[in-house]
Amino acid sequence: MEQDKIWDFFQNQQEHSFDGSYSRIKYLVSRIPKCSKVLNIGAGGALFEQLAPLKDGVEVYTLDPSEETIQKIKLIVGDERAKVGYAQKIPFDDASFDVVVMSEVLEHLDDDVLVESLKEVHRVLKDGGKFIGTVPYRENLDEQIVVCPKCGEVFHRWGHVQSFDENRLKHYLLKEFQILTIQPKMFISWKTLNWKGKLTTILHYCFYWLNLKKSGLNLYFEVSK
Repeated sequence: MEQDKIWDFFQNQQEHSFDGSYSRIKYLVSRIPKCSKVLNIGAGGALFEQLAPLKDGVEVYTLDPSEETIQKIKLIVGDERAKVGYAQKIPFDDASFDVVVMSEVLEHLDDDVLVESLKEVHRVLKDGGKFIGTVPYRENLDEQIVVCPKCGEVFHRWGHVQSFDENRLKHYLLKEFQILTIQPKMFISWKTLNWKGKLTTILHYCFYWLNLKKSGLNLYFEVSK
């Protein structure tokens, strides 16, 4: 299954898929220093582009493979700040950004593309710049496998091809960056949950605080060039 088709479908035909991302995106914005020039790679529901500019002096740029998504984001950040493209070949100059953000993106990249993407992030970051983001924590990829009823192709419903824990993510990030923090976090957007969802989330939250790290967590990373 082609990744671009999955991303484009959820970003432009199933935008409610990102309703639960508010607390995660809000946290990422909180980690960005004021007056920073920021590149967000992987637009999702474009919530980052709406929230980050509310912080003093933050300039937001966006890179995403979907032409339709980028056209929408240009209305938010401007024509020159939103480009169609891929993380493994970022169409911006060397040392352009104070911060690069990739939230729920790395898990979509196979090994070779992941390595090339990290090299590109390193290239476009200024010296001392930060690379921040999240990935699903210890995801069991087999639990989200589906089959296309027309062609019979078997694939992960969200297009994930990687599963990360602290050590595996650190292994990749250390190739290009200095580690500041890698830690599991639980981001909860209560307003998007029904009573069953809230009950399940409360149970997960209890497991989290008891250090019994179950599913439903994200692995937050913050590294520097």
